Amino acid sequence: MPHSAESATETPLDHRKGPRRRGEELERAILLATLDELTEAGYASLTMERVAARARTGKAAVYRRWPSRAQLVVDACKLGKLSDDDLPDTGDLRGDVLELLRRMAARMASPLGDIMRGLLAEMTRDQELAELIRQRIHTVRPAAVRVVLERAVQRGEVDSSVLNSRRATVATDLLRDQFLLFGSPVTDDVITDIVDEVYLPLILSPAPPRHRAGQPPDANA
Repeated sequence: MPHSAESATETPLDHRKGPRRRGEELERAILLATLDELTEAGYASLTMERVAARARTGKAAVYRRWPSRAQLVVDACKLGKLSDDDLPDTGDLRGDVLELLRRMAARMASPLGDIMRGLLAEMTRDQELAELIRQRIHTVRPAAVRVVLERAVQRGEVDSSVLNSRRATVATDLLRDQFLLFGSPVTDDVITDIVDEVYLPLILSPAPPRHRAGQPPDANA
């Protein structure tokens, strides 16, 4: 997610010398300052004081909105999420999934991608951050996939049982793993392979019957 046009790239000024901001304007300035600090110094060196100085506001204004730096950082990274207006609607499941992964890959190739890689490395040292990132991975990112799949269900391309299954997020999970292991850019060939060789065969096939632990599969199933 490019944010350089709005980022504070010069030495932060005394916040008392700038115009007084409130509400969403101030919050956005703080979140953009947080992204800049993460890009320049990383999570380990990020402090609320540095963010406040870069955003040209007081430290108390930051703490009132975000009690911890982990909460601040996770909210800042949400600026890069795909909005509903960004979601593809090609009229075809394959086209939608391909375009969704391409747009996600483009964000991974932006400064936000480097930030997320750094944050994932910090998860073993900061339990609060780890929990917040897990919540984000399992609630925010799959939301985009769900919208795409819901449209496919309405078109009759996919059974509705896929929506709440683990199969639903396999494509984005594989894309994330590719990025974490090999970095960016994730090539279009890789994206096409994920969709055509793994994801579509998986979600277009009927789910296998489920069996309780300790019970043998039904031979007639």
